[in-house]
Amino acid sequence: MRNKVTVIGAGNVGATTAHRLAERGYADIVLIDIIEGMPQGKALDLYEASPVVGVDAQIVGANSYEETADSTVVVITSGVARKPGMSRDDLLKTNMGIVADVTRKVVAGSPNAILIVVSNPLDAMCHVAYEAAGFPSERVVGMAGILDTARYRSFVAEELNVSVQDVHAYVLGGHGDTMVPLASYTTVAGIPIQELLPADRIEAIIDRTRKGGAEIVGLLKTGSAFYAPSAAVAEMVDAIILDQKRILPCAALLTGQFGINDLYVGVPVKLGAGGIEQILEIKLTAAEQAALEHSAAAVEGLVDAMARLQ
Repeated sequence: MRNKVTVIGAGNVGATTAHRLAERGYADIVLIDIIEGMPQGKALDLYEASPVVGVDAQIVGANSYEETADSTVVVITSGVARKPGMSRDDLLKTNMGIVADVTRKVVAGSPNAILIVVSNPLDAMCHVAYEAAGFPSERVVGMAGILDTARYRSFVAEELNVSVQDVHAYVLGGHGDTMVPLASYTTVAGIPIQELLPADRIEAIIDRTRKGGAEIVGLLKTGSAFYAPSAAVAEMVDAIILDQKRILPCAALLTGQFGINDLYVGVPVKLGAGGIEQILEIKLTAAEQAALEHSAAAVEGLVDAMARLQ
């Protein structure tokens, strides 16, 4: 039986994710959205590209969840972006309801699926999906660290005029202004970044990384990033569907690792067919550990705010 990947939300992130996954050809794709006709039209367009790109995946769109039954992986991109005049609590309350609703609907027919949460605020929405699904925590994972790390690696490569393939790094913590790019684990072809750049340039790159999403929003004016987020999701789906055992920065529920309990925070994990198969508790500098704890506190603030809104 072929693998099936369901993508919930057919906006820019969801549709681009479906596009990337469809062209891999290793799974059938179901694209779900509440807007009648939109997921069907985008799915049909993707399917009609199949003869050109040479894949035989079935790609369907739907407004209900029957087609999603027995999904191997479910990617949740549903939710609204923050609008002018909308408070953080307004955004939290709206997206809490959306993510909880779609999670309950999709897991009813796919009780063995692995959930990848993309909706914002990312770390908080992982908690919502985890509670709504009732799954073991290793089968609910958030996409953020790969995206933030990709931005960081891109900026390092640009600064040094080297291939992005030679830049290796991690960005941990919550998906937001408190994220923690790890200079101590940043290398270029194995060379520590501190040997290639002065401290002020490293800090400037870290600052740009933290503001990477906002930089794109500022340029687009009417939208947010979707090419890089969808590429990050696809890397996670690859690791799961192909059981690659990749070591990737993802949002995982911590149970004491790094001194953090009962919070979804971005950390290095081993990602494979079982979902999060291991959390790697790497050694951090004192400053990095403090920054990670600060980031976790920001996530905890969102979780507490959700509890008040329920």
